Amino acid sequence: MTDTTTPAYSLEFFPPRDIAAQERLLRAAKQMLAIHPRYVSVTFGAGGSTREGTAGTVRMLRNLGVDAAPHLSCVGATREDLRAILASYRDEGVRQVVALRGDMPSGMGGDAGELKYARDLVAFIRQETGDWFHIEVAAYPEMHPQADNPSSDLDHFVDKVRAGANSAITQYFFNPDAYFDFVERAAAKGVSVPVVPGIMPITNHTQLARFSQMCGAEIPRWIRLRLAEFGDDKASIRAFGVDVVTDLCRKLLDGGAPGLHFYTLNSAEAPMAIWKNLTST
Repeated sequence: MTDTTTPAYSLEFFPPRDIAAQERLLRAAKQMLAIHPRYVSVTFGAGGSTREGTAGTVRMLRNLGVDAAPHLSCVGATREDLRAILASYRDEGVRQVVALRGDMPSGMGGDAGELKYARDLVAFIRQETGDWFHIEVAAYPEMHPQADNPSSDLDHFVDKVRAGANSAITQYFFNPDAYFDFVERAAAKGVSVPVVPGIMPITNHTQLARFSQMCGAEIPRWIRLRLAEFGDDKASIRAFGVDVVTDLCRKLLDGGAPGLHFYTLNSAEAPMAIWKNLTST
């Protein structure tokens, strides 16, 4: 069991779209090496739109001396596609992946690929590669936005663990009780793998509202009202966001969370400020 006095931090990045963005990502990643992340993850575009970008970003980050886990989505992919991607990562020495169903890109119609669910992808990875990869999966403390109800959503998560997942990263949330309730319900169904809270820094009200609408994450009313009150005062939004998220992280770690996974949005400022708050006390 992870010692919560020295929690395991991890970071998420997305593939940069151009040279300037790549340089910004490199600068941010180098700054965040001070956190000593256990690993970093790299997102995967819908339908493979950034497949090469994911692989290239994984190589770039591994060159900094940190373990990197590519996201892998089964939406729109054939078994042969996935087999080739896994073989490529294995050949490069990658030992960890984040296995996701993925979002259906516009224009794809009903073609979801040969594997329909994340549990199928996890089982496929295990079948093809044995225990080579440490497999992370997603968890949704506030329920996946497409799930019918919390119970069926939890059952889907349990299926992924039983298919061979080693650990999980949650969707971000701002209510720690949602996380602890989810972990307790999962444990009651026999889940013993680590479930690491996903942490979204608050830096931009409009962006946060858009992300939360898409993924079903609830922004508590008091936070929404405070953010709205700040208007275009970016400095105040960032300062407030750091305080709010630091407090959330403390409650999670004090309650036994095995670590924290920061959704960095390729920027070091807010994650570093939160981390410094957590480690200075």
